Amino acid sequence: MQVFKLCMNIIKKDMPVLSIYVFVFLLVSLLMSANMASEQQKMTSFTQSKSSIAFINEEDTPLIKGLKEELKNTANFVNLPDKNDALQDALFFRTVSYILRIPEGFTESFMNGDDIKIEKTIVPDSFSNIYIDLSIDKYFNAARLYVQNINGITQDELVSYLKEDLAESSQVEVKTNGEKEENNSYTNYFFNYFSYSLMSVIILGMGALIMVFNNRDLKMRNGCSPVSTTSMNLQFVLGNLVFTFASWLIMILLLFAVNFKNMNNRNTFYFILNSFIFAFCCSSISYLIGNLVKNPNAMPAVSNVVSLGLSFISGAFVPQELLSDSVLKIASFAPTYWFVKANNAIAGLTQFDFPHLKPVYSDMLILACFSLAFFAVALVVGKKRRYS
Repeated sequence: MQVFKLCMNIIKKDMPVLSIYVFVFLLVSLLMSANMASEQQKMTSFTQSKSSIAFINEEDTPLIKGLKEELKNTANFVNLPDKNDALQDALFFRTVSYILRIPEGFTESFMNGDDIKIEKTIVPDSFSNIYIDLSIDKYFNAARLYVQNINGITQDELVSYLKEDLAESSQVEVKTNGEKEENNSYTNYFFNYFSYSLMSVIILGMGALIMVFNNRDLKMRNGCSPVSTTSMNLQFVLGNLVFTFASWLIMILLLFAVNFKNMNNRNTFYFILNSFIFAFCCSSISYLIGNLVKNPNAMPAVSNVVSLGLSFISGAFVPQELLSDSVLKIASFAPTYWFVKANNAIAGLTQFDFPHLKPVYSDMLILACFSLAFFAVALVVGKKRRYS
């Protein structure tokens, strides 16, 4: 096992450099995964926010006081002078996003059943103002029903009825079809960033090995050794596979160390299986790159370009939902795209029967095909380089 031992010695010699890459890459992955997971949690959870509004009231009636009390649930009131310049400046600088003006005589016209409108000035395309509009419409629509159906109703009675009716609320519960959905946001983002970290480390590590064994003088000495070419190749492949497996295992163990409480579910098994297949796909890519690159100093640059480029266009750094169709079509020719696609599908799984797992298995099979394809091309390139 002389060749295998040589591989281990080369990796051991390069371990300080590889360790720096491993821990830097993983630190970035952990931080970005945590950040993206928290952002995802905010997007998937609903919390009603209050808008800052200016309430300009030209009359003081019980009906309008009731409206203002109702709007406190969805708005924060900002006191502004009733001057055109001051109000425009407040909108421009976003001190308020909504200016509501109640014209004089509005209440009397409303109680008489006349069609009268209130005035509003808003920041264009501000979605938060929709809550204000909904609250106002709900208040006056309910009030109009009472005015139309109860003759002689007073404003105090009307406000009392409205306060009681609008206090009612409904509880909404979202149920999943099947098992309870686990919170896999952090794990999902970690494994997506995992593609960048793992590919970078494997390319650097295997690149160092292949560069040494492709050295012309060393190859001539090996050709004179009593060890057969088949044995040398098998030991060399074994050394690369051990390095690939060790790199993958270290990153998986780190994930368990920092996120153990969210890893105790069935989704985790498929995340790990998908990453295991991807690790050997990275090994095939590294074997190909090692046979193509001739200058050892160029290997770090090639590693960064390949791993970063594939991660950006495939959805590891930017979610695939935000990428254009043209970019995704180009990315579909890269294994990282299918790795990330499978991770996203695994994160949303709540049922684990074959129909639900079929898309995941399909993506994993494509990853395995990429591994075989890159390995076959690497063999052809390596053979051509030996003869040259």
